[in-house]
Amino acid sequence: MLETRSERITGIGIYVLLGVVTLIVLYPLFFVLIASVSNPGSVIRGEVWLWPKGFSLIGYERLFGNKELLRGFMNTVMYTVVGTALNVVMTVAGAYPLSRADFKGRHFFTFLIVFTMFFGGGMIPTYLLIKSLGLLNTFWAMIIPSAVSVWNILIMRTFFQSSIPKEVQEAAFMDGCSNIKILLKVVLPLSGPVLAVMVLFYAVGHWNAYFSALLYLSDRDLYPMQLFLREILVQNQMQEMVDISDDTLARSLMEAEAIKYAAVIVTNLPMLILYPFLQKYFVKGVMVGAIKG
Repeated sequence: MLETRSERITGIGIYVLLGVVTLIVLYPLFFVLIASVSNPGSVIRGEVWLWPKGFSLIGYERLFGNKELLRGFMNTVMYTVVGTALNVVMTVAGAYPLSRADFKGRHFFTFLIVFTMFFGGGMIPTYLLIKSLGLLNTFWAMIIPSAVSVWNILIMRTFFQSSIPKEVQEAAFMDGCSNIKILLKVVLPLSGPVLAVMVLFYAVGHWNAYFSALLYLSDRDLYPMQLFLREILVQNQMQEMVDISDDTLARSLMEAEAIKYAAVIVTNLPMLILYPFLQKYFVKGVMVGAIKG
């Protein structure tokens, strides 16, 4: 069909508006990137806008020279990998039975699970529970309390109900497959989109988590990277990375500014790299999982 003049003008206007919104969203990240490799003095004087000025990697050098931050980075990687694996297993284990029409009492169990979305004990009872379980100041304090998300269970349950043909599952059952085999051999291989969405949701949540560590961890050897980033960006605690005794105060302040920008890039880069690999599944998984049924 041929477009009318008004439709072409509307289309151009939409593309221009989306382009402006995209630039507004992406420019802060782009600015942080170019500021992290620019001369700190040029950044402080406001001379960096669209291109790095006075190439310098002093922020990254100070950052990667800090042993605590490197240990925090490795801790965050471990929390993310182990936590995401447990999250996906728990979500599948909860969603699959609830998606089966032959599971007696599934509506009752769905009600119990959804009830926890709206009513909870609160921060203090949760802290006392973690303490009574002996999880304070342990690796598992960052994993077990967030082992599963009710919202994600509902998304995956809806995906199983609307996207996995019942006839395929019935045929597998007639061939002698148990429920576990049906799940592993039939359902999961057909659930790539929603599994990719779950991995992304849970991985980002673990990667950005800091409040649980703030509550449950006191040993700095267990700190995730986000707590050290909080000290750098919010509390300005960079004494170990900025040697004030050897440098002038002005130079120390400039290096501290470079460290902040470098820290933002280092902490966000892994998730930015992960997203393109999951993007082709992301929209499909979210849209199909959002269908009510």
